[in-house]
Amino acid sequence: MAPVRQIKTAATGRTLTDGSPPRTSRPLQAGNPLLMVDIDGVISLFGFEADRRPPGAFHAIEGIPHFLSTVAAEQLARLAAHFDLIWASGWEERANEHLPALLGLPGPLPFLRFEGRDGRTGGLDARSGSLHGHWKLAAIEAHAGGRALAWVDDALDQHCERWAARRAAPTLLVPTEPAVGLTATETALLTDWAGSL
Repeated sequence: MAPVRQIKTAATGRTLTDGSPPRTSRPLQAGNPLLMVDIDGVISLFGFEADRRPPGAFHAIEGIPHFLSTVAAEQLARLAAHFDLIWASGWEERANEHLPALLGLPGPLPFLRFEGRDGRTGGLDARSGSLHGHWKLAAIEAHAGGRALAWVDDALDQHCERWAARRAAPTLLVPTEPAVGLTATETALLTDWAGSL
């Protein structure tokens, strides 16, 4: 099992968990590391005070108002040079129907499909029957295989931390605050991490 490094961010004060062993050279792998990107709480922000709204705008997406962060969009564009971006959200294919055009991102991006999720399964993989604890873990694990990955999400939990610590491939968990989303602080951490592989 790889040692777990924990990093505290200045912006949120939250601890980031890196389940990868320290590396001195980039391992051989196909392309860039993967970046699993959640949407709600990372790009589509909520919970901020009306008089302290972050940069961005409301958009009606399938009849639901979403506040899309322009800061997060800029950061994702920067991260695309260092990572292979993957939508890791319950939006699934709908992310590509709306977000690339609204955020100014190249698209479509690959996306994860979360089979068998019903809110009670905790990530039950219908194929293997294994229970991972967090509803996204089975799909992320299946997509990533042995590739290095970072995952930015506002709902990372202890199940995610244990999973990251057990992975043989370098793995970085980057939490966000749903009222703030992805910022330059997380982007700097992610690009430094990708450059250290």
